[in-house]
Amino acid sequence: MLGTPALFSTAYGNVGSSIYYALGVTAVFALGLTPIVFVIAGLIFAATAATYAEGTVRYPEAGGSSSFARHAFNELFSFGAAWAQMLVYIATVAISAFFVPHYLAVFWEPLRENPWDIVGGAIVIVILVGINIVGVREAASLNIVLAVVDFATQLLLVAIGFVLVFSPSTLIENVELGVAPTWSQFFVAIPIAMLAYTGVETVSNLAEEVRDPARNVPQAYKLVAAATFAIYLTLPMIALSALPVFREGDGDYATRLGLPPDKGGFANDPVLGVVQNLGLEGQTLDALEIYVGVLAATILFIATNAGVIGASRITYAMAGYRQLPSVFRKVHRRFKTPWLALVIFAGLLPVLAILPGETNFLGTMYSFGATLSFTTAHIALVVIRYRRREEEVLFLAKPNIRWRGVDWPLFALLGGIGTLIAWVVIVLQDAQTRWAGFGWLLLGFVAYAVYRRWFVRASLTETVRAPALVLIAPLEVAFRTIVVPVRRTPETEEALFAAARLAAANRRTRIALVNVIEVPLDRPLDADMHDAELEAERALDAAEALMETYEVRTVTRVTRARAAGPALVEDALARHAELIVVGAPRTRIRRGKPIFGRTVDYVLKHSPIRVLVAAGRRAA
Repeated sequence: MLGTPALFSTAYGNVGSSIYYALGVTAVFALGLTPIVFVIAGLIFAATAATYAEGTVRYPEAGGSSSFARHAFNELFSFGAAWAQMLVYIATVAISAFFVPHYLAVFWEPLRENPWDIVGGAIVIVILVGINIVGVREAASLNIVLAVVDFATQLLLVAIGFVLVFSPSTLIENVELGVAPTWSQFFVAIPIAMLAYTGVETVSNLAEEVRDPARNVPQAYKLVAAATFAIYLTLPMIALSALPVFREGDGDYATRLGLPPDKGGFANDPVLGVVQNLGLEGQTLDALEIYVGVLAATILFIATNAGVIGASRITYAMAGYRQLPSVFRKVHRRFKTPWLALVIFAGLLPVLAILPGETNFLGTMYSFGATLSFTTAHIALVVIRYRRREEEVLFLAKPNIRWRGVDWPLFALLGGIGTLIAWVVIVLQDAQTRWAGFGWLLLGFVAYAVYRRWFVRASLTETVRAPALVLIAPLEVAFRTIVVPVRRTPETEEALFAAARLAAANRRTRIALVNVIEVPLDRPLDADMHDAELEAERALDAAEALMETYEVRTVTRVTRARAAGPALVEDALARHAELIVVGAPRTRIRRGKPIFGRTVDYVLKHSPIRVLVAAGRRAA
């Protein structure tokens, strides 16, 4: 079960970790305007977070912008967004892993430079891919603790900096508009600064595991946006006060934040550079360096792992919709994890990406994929608002403007313009990124077209789901995901027992416990239904407790709908589940009456995946 704290910590573990490399990568271009650039990128991020919050609540499935594009347009647009996301995850894994050894250089100095940072980064990736293939589970509580410690440490550095080195006059002197930085550098720096907000897709990709998306997802996005905006507004000001812009011998302007180690700079470990230039001395400085170095390496290690998991999730989702060959959806015979997707997209490609040791290139490639993906998400939400304006929704992000019967999302319109301009700038200004980025897109679309035409025998725009994966073992069938509707009834207990027995033979099986609150037609979907919500929480807690006795992996979901049957079928499809297990009382067959009840009969009739009915006691 994931609530707001777990979602926030997971997302902030990604977004907050990026300060450890984004500060230096951005300062290379933005120089003294680095704080302003981060503020501009932060405003765009806030708009993007609002778009993802609404889209994720509408469609709580893995995929993010790819899922939004599927519902707004068609499968071709969905593939384009997913393929851009894949580039983002590859760049995220590569750059996060690449900076881990830089911060561990507090123990061994050669790790700051090539080739040891490349070797160290590759080792981090190999270790994490191996861990994810074996299937070691993350500890959500540990992620929460580390996110809080990381945020508190960054605030501590800001507080110390404001006391010891902050200088408004230095910040003003750092800037010579049009010269340091040039206008070209300034505009390029904005999309690169979006590297600081790596992780906006994370909450979306965890949506299937959130108990109450309508409440938890928006809250998590708001907390992440507020926390990151606070850090990226203040820490760059401290950094530029401690490491001001200066003129090099060749006449160019630079800051040590963006210079490589061989030139006395801290591009490889900018936060350590800030620590070393706060004016601290002796044992206090040594202790703070070691503390920040170890914490940064740990946070970056976790962020790398989140990227590995993200690449695996998006690959599995793409294969589930026949955007990639089904081989990427197959799981390891022993560990039941998508090992091939992990090896190629989370292992091999990121390792190849860090071999040149070019952090600036990794940053611009991330920006290319991220701004394209974000733009697609914004446009998709605007189209969904227009085409599905009559639909009832549980969460509507703000601000909006109502015109001609449509609530137009201002945040998506402005955010989409911002991310589109940022993408165009990065394409026009950086030739290496332009050709590499378009080459990646061309490769993906050609492969997609060939696969869909020759192997799937479907059009490029048609949505086609892959058949459910059912792994056959001697005398047993093992399912990857089982959905069980939960109420506090004896029939639900029978369904839970049946699902637990099916999952017992396979420790990788996940049981999704779903409680549907049926909202009467005379009330809005987001109406206050405190008693029903409390009863839903109690039912799910009891079901989770029962599953713990079987040592079965579970996730929980509270959702609202006009009728439970359609909501259950939609939830199972979104999860790519292979089986729905429903409990039903044994009843006498009466002419014209549902055999098992309205909900169970609807699921049996309309579900495209397997349904198992666990019969309880005979009803009168």
